[in-house]
Amino acid sequence: MKRLVLAVPFAIAFCFAANGAFAQTCEVQATEKKLAGAAKNSFLKKCVSESPVESCELQATEKKLAGAAKASFSKKCVTDAATTKCETEAKEKKLAGAAQASFTKKCIADNGGA
Repeated sequence: MKRLVLAVPFAIAFCFAANGAFAQTCEVQATEKKLAGAAKNSFLKKCVSESPVESCELQATEKKLAGAAKASFSKKCVTDAATTKCETEAKEKKLAGAAQASFTKKCIADNGGA
């Protein structure tokens, strides 16, 4: 049982791997920080909202999606979130034309989008 408990956080982190780096889930991070109650809830809300992968996984779970429907929803959700984030960053940097297109394309790929 002890080995299973230790393996679960690593398995979860592996599932949320993105861009070659293993990303820890917000829940694991909150546990490591020993957060509880309102502090944990606040941290989780902020963490999930900042991570498109985790936010989309949470939405898929709330919608009770599974299998291909979950995979399809999650892929589109992450791509949409990454696109919105990157387009906003490009506007903040006042990029235009080819520079904007190049930045946005790389940013989307870096943030888990298609």
